[in-house]
Amino acid sequence: MSIEHRTLQVHGRVQGVFYRQSTQQEASRLGLTGTVRNNEDGTVSIEAEGSAEALDALEAWCQQGPPAARVEKVVVRAGEVQGYREFAVQRGK
Repeated sequence: MSIEHRTLQVHGRVQGVFYRQSTQQEASRLGLTGTVRNNEDGTVSIEAEGSAEALDALEAWCQQGPPAARVEKVVVRAGEVQGYREFAVQRGK
């Protein structure tokens, strides 16, 4: 299985609605590794690694997010594999 890396930046009402924790749960369920963090501009950034199929599933999930989120758009970029060992929530902005 080939491992890919994607960076997702999620725009909308995505802070203060358990977006990071929900992303961690979904990514772990999909077998992905990486990180999720809040940004000062109100967006959420996700670095995720795993199979293309699992990454596609995470992208689709991010379009909705948890129930209280209101996602406006998700910007996705491919990147270089970093070799994350788990999927972690990064605290702070």
